[in-house]
Amino acid sequence: MTLESDSKKTRIALIYGGASGEHPISCATAGAVMASLDEDRYDVVSIAIRKDGTWVPGERDSSKLQLNAASTEVPSSDERIIFGPGNGSQEILVVAADDESRIIRSLGPVDVVFPLLHGAFGEDGTIQGLLEMANIPYVGCGVFASAAGMDKGFMKVVLQSAGIPIGPYVVANRRRWNTEHDTVVSEAAALEFPVYVKPARAGSSLGISRVNSIEELDAAVNLAHDVDPKVVIEQGINGREIECAVLGGRGDSPSKAAYLGEVVLSERDSSFYDFEHKYIDTDGLRMQIPAEIDAETTERMREMAVKTFDAFECEGLTRVDFFLTDDGEVLVNEINTMPGFTPFSMYPVMWEKAGLSYSALVDELIQLALERGTGLH
Repeated sequence: MTLESDSKKTRIALIYGGASGEHPISCATAGAVMASLDEDRYDVVSIAIRKDGTWVPGERDSSKLQLNAASTEVPSSDERIIFGPGNGSQEILVVAADDESRIIRSLGPVDVVFPLLHGAFGEDGTIQGLLEMANIPYVGCGVFASAAGMDKGFMKVVLQSAGIPIGPYVVANRRRWNTEHDTVVSEAAALEFPVYVKPARAGSSLGISRVNSIEELDAAVNLAHDVDPKVVIEQGINGREIECAVLGGRGDSPSKAAYLGEVVLSERDSSFYDFEHKYIDTDGLRMQIPAEIDAETTERMREMAVKTFDAFECEGLTRVDFFLTDDGEVLVNEINTMPGFTPFSMYPVMWEKAGLSYSALVDELIQLALERGTGLH
């Protein structure tokens, strides 16, 4: 058995891929983060999760992790990764796929994990719980903030309890949809149309439909249920969609908000900002940073973004998405505890405009994770 390690460097495991529909985005993000890490400071351990949930040794060449029309996928392997609970010093082992008792090599222990996973089983508190049990520090929000932030229904409960304004909505899990169908339809009919039907725990706009009349609701809910058994029906808000990147502070220092950003779609693409627009057909959009908003409203939104970050007790990074109505009302649409993180994604670009480069941002997130540690310290 050989041991791959360099004790002089911080050993960081990049975990990417995953079982969610955002698998290819995660792969591209891993390539960007890997390329940004200073080889003199960091020793990278690459771990990939296949779509079927299998953990395998990851790609070590960042250039091979590129988004290509959403087709990037972790390939099959005759090796498996063994990673689990412990005291933080346990080694990550590579074993044979056909005989997991046969150890091929050790990747050694790691100091910190960057879980570059979006959507279910990555951004929802599940892998965060595993890393807590493994006693290994990790980048990003903890178990509760990740779980509540991923579930658009519970997200709204937290926002409401903190006195943060949100738009009207209805929650319909599959059982309620099947057993209280007429009640759910009646509640949805009381909203102002158009409404947006969304899977409660999916990201990157997967499974979202714009519904212009109550007659279209059934088809939209059934489509969303194909992605997630829990669905949120949100009243459409007539206003601009504004985003704000928030970064945790060191020690007792407060969290910080970057410039505001706005995704501006061309007139032909103005229906809504979906998966196709975000990652494939990007010609019809541009990012406006800073967003063209008056100074008073800008400061109010940045303060609300920090308040939202603190309401969920987020750690590391979060992107807060707002609606800004024509009469100046500000509503929080949602938070994203592991926002898109390629160099061209809104979160890192907002910080770049604020003077923090992509590589410096990655380094700061790693240092925040190491400072925080794990458990109830």
